[in-house]
Amino acid sequence: MTRSITLAEALAAAPVVLDGGMSNQLESAGHDLSDELWSARLLAERPEAITEAHLAYFEAGADVAITSSYQATFEGFAKRGIPEERAAELLGLSVELAREAAVRARDNGVTRPLWVAASVGPYGAMLADGSEYRGRYGLTVAELEAFHRPRLEVLAAAGPDVLALETVPDADEAEALLRAVRGLGVPAWLSYSVSGDRTRAGQSLEEAFAPAAEADEVIAVGVNCCAPEDVDGAVETAARVTGKPVVVYPNSGETWDAGARAWSGRSTFTAEQVIGWQRAGARLIGGCCRVGPAAITSIAGTLGEQGRA
Repeated sequence: MTRSITLAEALAAAPVVLDGGMSNQLESAGHDLSDELWSARLLAERPEAITEAHLAYFEAGADVAITSSYQATFEGFAKRGIPEERAAELLGLSVELAREAAVRARDNGVTRPLWVAASVGPYGAMLADGSEYRGRYGLTVAELEAFHRPRLEVLAAAGPDVLALETVPDADEAEALLRAVRGLGVPAWLSYSVSGDRTRAGQSLEEAFAPAAEADEVIAVGVNCCAPEDVDGAVETAARVTGKPVVVYPNSGETWDAGARAWSGRSTFTAEQVIGWQRAGARLIGGCCRVGPAAITSIAGTLGEQGRA
């Protein structure tokens, strides 16, 4: 599919709308995600369900679909008896399914530019024990780079518009990811999971965002999978430290209990919050866990008043 402008060009021109949570959209369609592979399991078992989830977000107003590869790793698939060659096929399939959804959205009358972001979750997502919300895995930067590089190579070869280095809890892991994307020929965004004004591992956001300022591959930097209340300060810091467009896609405000594998609390996310984020420098805006198509429609409508790509 021909795209009139790159995502980086679009971000320079106007706000761009991200999709919402893949897992909650799949669960709302009746799919059980209660295993370690999470939504990545459906790449092998029900790929059409993933296409439908992407399509729902495109039709709700999202300009960018984030693939279902967040928890898809060679190591994670190996635990399920899936060999390396098949795992590589499934990683590539995650990009193909999002592309297919974009084509179907076009067929259904969507005329605006649409892009695909290949999700690259943190090392802790593979462990499936909640450590992606803590970081500090006991691995060196070099070891983390060696973990991330093979799947980044496969995802880049599948031809996404951008690599989404997302939900990163630790500045050391961000350094590893920034090393791993060098030379792949695909732009990336880097987004941390934060608590207050620090990464989940406890580093200051000034320290965490700084390396992205010098990384030519990075077209946006920001936060995701955090409470909406933590976004405001992070947007200002990311814009000030890096001078790059800011990406934000928080959770609904509910809290994930890794032991119970369930959400608790109430939603505090509102579409109106995005105006403040946009004014502070956010250009790529959507939602993460528990933020569904209805919320994305509201975000798209709100940002539409400011002008979109």
